[in-house]
Amino acid sequence: MADILKSLFKHDAKPADIVKKAREDRFMARDLINGLFDDFVELHGDRLGADDNSVIGGIARLNNQPVTVIVIDKGTDIHDKLSKRNGSPQPWGYRKAIRLMKAAERFHRPIITFINTPGAFPGKEAEAQGQGEAIANAILTSMKLTVPMIAIVYGEGGSGGALALATADQVWMFENATYSILSPEGFASILWKDSKRSDEAAELMGLTPGDLMANQVIDYVIPESRNHAKVYAHLKEKLGQEIGQLQQMGPDDLLRARRNRFRAF
Repeated sequence: MADILKSLFKHDAKPADIVKKAREDRFMARDLINGLFDDFVELHGDRLGADDNSVIGGIARLNNQPVTVIVIDKGTDIHDKLSKRNGSPQPWGYRKAIRLMKAAERFHRPIITFINTPGAFPGKEAEAQGQGEAIANAILTSMKLTVPMIAIVYGEGGSGGALALATADQVWMFENATYSILSPEGFASILWKDSKRSDEAAELMGLTPGDLMANQVIDYVIPESRNHAKVYAHLKEKLGQEIGQLQQMGPDDLLRARRNRFRAF
C-alpha cells in the first residue's frame, strides 16, 4: 500500500513542485562523489589561468573501473554557495571540464558528469573572458569524444550552462530534477512580462523528467529516496551496466550515435 501511495503522489506532482524540489539541497556534490566512486583524486585548474571551485573534477574508480568525474557544485553553507555562485560556473570552470574530457579520451576513461546549475554565471568578467565560447567549446569537445559519456542532472539543469556538460551518449535525471532552456521565472518574464507567473510557465515548459522522457530528450529517470545509500547503490549498478554496453561500441559507432541523438532535435 505504501508503494502504491508513493507512486500516486509522484504521478500527481505538479511541475512547480518539482522545480522547488530541484532547487533544494537534496543531494550534495561531495556526497555523490563519495557515495558512488572510490579513490577519487581531484584535479584543479584550466591550465590557462584560473580554477573554478563550482566545478569539481577528477579521476576515480567506479566498480573498480577508472573514470573521469565532473560535478557542478552549488555549495553547502551560505559562504560556500556565494563563492560558487550557487553552482553557476565561470568560463574557466568549463575550460577545466574540457581539459578533463580530453585527458579522459587520451587515457580511454569513460566520463560521467553531474549537473546542478541554474545556468552559467552571467557576470561582466565571465562574459569578457569568453563565457559563450567556453560553453560552445565544451559542447564541441563532447561531440568529438571517442569514449562513453553519461550526463546526470541531479538538481537544476539550466540553459547552456547545463548543456555544456550534458552533450553525452545518455542523459539521465533524478526524479525531482529539472532541465530547461531557462528558468520558469525567466520564461514568464519573457512571455507575459510577469515573473510571478512562474508556476504557469513550469506547466508549459515541459521541464520535468516525465515530460522529457516522453519526448525522448532524456534516457532514464533515477528514483530518489531518503536512503541515499540505496540510491547510490542502484546508480552504481546502472552506470556500470550502461558504460559496459557503450564500451562495446567502436569509436566511430559511438560518435555516430551521439551525434544522431542530438541531430534528432
